[in-house]
Order: sequence, then C-alpha cells, then structure tokens
Amino acid sequence: MLADLDIRTADMPDEMRLLLAEYPRESWDGHPGFHEKTRNWLGAHQGFRRLSELVRSDTEAYLDKSMGAEEFALRLSRFGNLLVGNLHGHHTWEDRSYFPELSAADPRFDQGLEILEKDHETLDQVLHGFAGTANRAIKLTQLDEAQAREEAGKLLPAAQMIETLLDRHLGDEEELAVPIILHHRLRG
Repeated sequence: MLADLDIRTADMPDEMRLLLAEYPRESWDGHPGFHEKTRNWLGAHQGFRRLSELVRSDTEAYLDKSMGAEEFALRLSRFGNLLVGNLHGHHTWEDRSYFPELSAADPRFDQGLEILEKDHETLDQVLHGFAGTANRAIKLTQLDEAQAREEAGKLLPAAQMIETLLDRHLGDEEELAVPIILHHRLRG
C-alpha cells in the first residue's frame, strides 16, 4: 500500500517561498495582519501533529508491550478517529474554501497550492489504509492478542508515514499560506 503512493520528495519550489523571505515564521505572531482565524488554523495544524505523534507512540508502546491491549484499543479508537476524521474535514475545507481564497488573492502561488492539494490526495490514501488497519487491530484486541499485535505491526508504518507526511506538508502549507495572508491582509 505505502510503496504504491506518489509521495512528494521535492521541496516546495523556491518561487513559492518568495513571500516567506518578507514574512518569516518568527515574525508572524507580531504582525498586525495575523488574526485569530489564522492563529486557529495554525492551532489545528499543531493538533494534527500531536495526534499523529500520539497514535504512532501508542502503537509502539503496544508493540513493545508497555501498553495493554484494552488501553491500546481505546486510545487508538479515540485518537485515530479524531486524526482521520478531522484531517479529512480540514483538507476538504482547505481545498474548497481556503486555497481558492489564497489563489484569488495572489495567483502567483497557484503551483504551490496545487502541490498542497496533491499532498492532500496522498494523505487521504494513507489515512484510508490506516483506518482499515486500525479498525482490524481494534477488533482483534478482543479476539486474538497475537493477531492484534501482528496487525499493529502493520499499522505502525502507516502511523509513521502519516506523521512524516504531516510534518512536511503542514510546514510547507503554513509557509506558503501565512505570508500570503499577511501580505494581502486576508482572513481579518
């Protein structure tokens, strides 16, 4: 499953980072155009980073037997569902609303937005596979502990992939979108 995915390995093109030089990350919070909507959007990204790390670390804890099957199943059900459901909703909103707003404000960066939309497609595929494997692992914790651990062993690479993809994607997305927002005083 993971080997078949078209995963972006190239950095965001330099021309998509033009405004970042004028609006570096460390200056965002103090900029007068940095409003609550943007702060909330960045907060959602931090939440996704934490959830993906939690799901991965819980899976590792279950595999190394420092977490029991019942606790693992409860946590995976809760946090895995939050991660998958909220990421799908967030990406749908970005693709349908947020990215078109950014494109209308500054079409010079459409190539970067297209790259981010392709990232969303890749993440959706990884999340789909992750959800199926996670659901099997949860069910197996009640039926067969050995099979549950085997399924968790299949889940770990997907959890690691989600964490890796999110790290790259969210950073690129933030460094493309926030400078556009600040430059054009959007989302106020």
